[in-house]
Amino acid sequence: MPRLLFENATLLCGEYMEKGLLSVDGEKISGIWLQKEIDSGNAIPPSAEGYERIDLGGKVLMAGGIDAHVHFREPGMSAKGDFFSESRAALLGGITTVLDMPNTNPPTVSGEALEAKTDLAEGKFWTGYGFHIGATNTNADEIIRIVNEAPRSFAGIKVFMGSSTGDMLVDSASALGKLFRIKGKRILVHCEDEATIRENLAKAREEYGDGIPFSMHPLIRSRKACIRSTAKALETAIAEGTALHILHVSTAEEVEMIRAAKIHNKEITAETSANYLTFSEEDYGRLESRVKCNPAIKSPRDREALREAVRDGIIDTIGSDHAPHLASEKDAVYTKAPSGVPSIQHSIPAVLSVFKEEGISLTRAASLFSEKAASMFGMDDRGFLKVGMRADLTVVDPDKPFIVRKEDFAYKCGWSPYEGMELSSPVEMVFLGGEKAVENGKVILRSPTGKPVIFH
Repeated sequence: MPRLLFENATLLCGEYMEKGLLSVDGEKISGIWLQKEIDSGNAIPPSAEGYERIDLGGKVLMAGGIDAHVHFREPGMSAKGDFFSESRAALLGGITTVLDMPNTNPPTVSGEALEAKTDLAEGKFWTGYGFHIGATNTNADEIIRIVNEAPRSFAGIKVFMGSSTGDMLVDSASALGKLFRIKGKRILVHCEDEATIRENLAKAREEYGDGIPFSMHPLIRSRKACIRSTAKALETAIAEGTALHILHVSTAEEVEMIRAAKIHNKEITAETSANYLTFSEEDYGRLESRVKCNPAIKSPRDREALREAVRDGIIDTIGSDHAPHLASEKDAVYTKAPSGVPSIQHSIPAVLSVFKEEGISLTRAASLFSEKAASMFGMDDRGFLKVGMRADLTVVDPDKPFIVRKEDFAYKCGWSPYEGMELSSPVEMVFLGGEKAVENGKVILRSPTGKPVIFH
């Protein structure tokens, strides 16, 4: 079992960013010593005898990222991506635990489907992993049964209040009422108003026929569609006391609605992704379908509001919403090109690049990328830089710029809108349960070692 001593590290967690040392014994963090406490005589550093010493030269050491919003496409769509390929990309991006969404083929909407997906995953993941179960208009009773009988087998309950890949729209008021009254599990919602989207798409077809420009995407999957649906979700969550997680927030108005709603329900949380913090509607002309995702990437004003919401804590988590499609599928007209962006390998560097640009404290990154998700979904053995936690660790160099190169992609689909961008904070090393898994941009494990999460 590994015995590691990280020296000259910049230790990063939600509470502090300090120089110090960290030790690992076996799969767990066994000790943390801050340099300022050593210098003041209030802490005695450990003897290095018996440890493999790793001098980080001041680089940042943080808990491995937890991405609670991924679409790895298995089962049923594994030509686009699969557990093996996409978890490997996640690992290279400093993500050490992923929670996969249910809109696969078949969808994960029953206890039987959840068990089959769990069995299918065995031996394929390079990271720790878990699954969300999906809601439909007719399976609320089945979900309630699983919540009561097997709550440790899954993370949360995904509700599509707007249609997206997988056709799992929930638009029954009765079903939504039952789902929002569930206790003990978090409800994750994709908020877009379906009627608004259909009306906008019909108008665009009338004007452009089959030649709808991709720049229309934020007008079709519009801010009005997002605001209407998010308002409905928040109002219901306040009335029912729901533990609600609003996914991929994309507008300034939603930020302010969530800010107000949190006053009335402390269990309301919100997520955005690197995509909404990095790109804006100005990028459709250059990248077209490559930045077509749902909800749509919107204006620079929205991007700025989201960055501020990350800074002040209204946004609780970063989820990549990693959603690969084949390049051949994306290279189609607007109405045929599917929505989704492969991004998990670059989520941490992209967000840390935004932090550098905006002067946001890196301590927010520790909360956004691991701590909050671990707490929200009952993963009490990981996500924090604390003694006794799993030694899932990520090392980044915040002062080093790099160019995103296609030849480095681990995505099965082989493309990303981040290609050619200059980002900061490349992932230098990753450790899984104390074992070195990534070094110098390469996976050095011989085979996948990821294990399923047991939720508490």
